Amino acid sequence: MERAITAVGTRHYLMCRPSYFDVVYSINPWMHPELPADSAIAVEQWEHLRAAYEAAGHEVETIAPKHGLPDMVFAANSALVLDGTALVARFHHPQRRSEERLYARWFRARGLNVRRAEHEHEGEGDFALAGDVILAGTGFRTERAAHREVQEVFGREVVTLELVDPRWYHLDTALFVLTGEQIAYYPGAFSDDSRALLGRRYPDALLVDEHDALAFACNASTDGVHVFMPAGADTLAHDLEARGFLPVIIDLSELRKAGGSVKCCTLDLHENGDEQ
Repeated sequence: MERAITAVGTRHYLMCRPSYFDVVYSINPWMHPELPADSAIAVEQWEHLRAAYEAAGHEVETIAPKHGLPDMVFAANSALVLDGTALVARFHHPQRRSEERLYARWFRARGLNVRRAEHEHEGEGDFALAGDVILAGTGFRTERAAHREVQEVFGREVVTLELVDPRWYHLDTALFVLTGEQIAYYPGAFSDDSRALLGRRYPDALLVDEHDALAFACNASTDGVHVFMPAGADTLAHDLEARGFLPVIIDLSELRKAGGSVKCCTLDLHENGDEQ
């Protein structure tokens, strides 16, 4: 990496190498099976992200990819992992449901308490830990009933946010947590009521413009100092620097063909006090 970065407490991430990445179906507006996708380029870009995390002092564990599951690379969707429990996803689309047992097996082998969800949800795709609060998306992939389930399983306040634009089909495409008290988000992805709620709860939030949101700017991951973010969101990178954060830019343009980027590739295992 060009920037020398320093660890800010070790974070623990789960990732899945995109060895079998392809776009062979369309389950979001970004996916166009008629356009070519290159798994070799996807792997190279993914390795840059992994290297960036490790250069920052974080621990990256991996799950073996499986042929025929091209979206398994998007590990963030697999579960919400918190307090030693993994609430495994119940995917909305049948194309991804075979991932559930593979991730559940990995979590069990790691010694986590594995819970099978009763309601459709897609893990950190639609749940973001912000201090003691869990911000929760709904509208396209995750049922509102799953928000109540998460609140019961983890015993934390869950704040429901409604997504209304299918281009931002998961919460992690429209919002990310910087610290327990700070977030960044693209207002246009949310309903009027949810925008008002976010404005009340986070009056100092960093607002992302449409140009950067279309570059998947909000699909970012942070350790509280470094912000690992997609290339092409220059305004957001500048705004982050102005607030004292260190943007680490990663080109994941190949994976974006399937509607995912930095955060989609990264499941935070939330261990050793490394909550936002």
